[in-house]
Amino acid sequence: MMSELIRCNWCSDDPTYQLYHDDEWGVPVYDDRVLFEFLILEGAQAGLSWITILKKRPGYRKAFANFDVNKVARLTDKKLENLLLNPDIVRNRLKVFSTRSNAIAFIAVQKEFGSFSNFIWGFIDHKPIQNHWVKQQLIPTSTALSDMISKELKKRGFKFVGTTIIYAYMQAIGMVNDHISDCFRHSELTQQAKKPVT
Repeated sequence: MMSELIRCNWCSDDPTYQLYHDDEWGVPVYDDRVLFEFLILEGAQAGLSWITILKKRPGYRKAFANFDVNKVARLTDKKLENLLLNPDIVRNRLKVFSTRSNAIAFIAVQKEFGSFSNFIWGFIDHKPIQNHWVKQQLIPTSTALSDMISKELKKRGFKFVGTTIIYAYMQAIGMVNDHISDCFRHSELTQQAKKPVT
């Protein structure tokens, strides 16, 4: 039964957390729409709990055109101001307005590299890093690699991309497998990483 599976302890017994942990966290993402979604959500999470963001995720998808980067890049000041009244998202002015500037920067990266996926995965030669943490407490909140990516994104005009946010982003999109070693998803993702990307 699912309840008997060993999971990373951060997802507790909350069904929303468990579903995210089991189906998404640490799974390599190469689709630019999803990569943009996670970039915005991770930035929105700064200073808040991830469960708060997960529960607002449907609201974000509705508010930001299902994370269509071209539509988000064209949002007007008036539309962004109106979103500050929307209880289904985090109503922080800097975070809300950063969605547009991040969309514009994201599109610029797509034009330069063919896709944002090519750009972000290029930092690790397109191969997920397989970590083997025995305890949750040993997992870092940032690394030299997240420092490097953070600096590069900031240079390109992205906001809310500090090194801690970027490491969480790397975990979410599967650039690193940070499931603890005895979590059932660790071995599944390790095996998946051995298969060629199609």
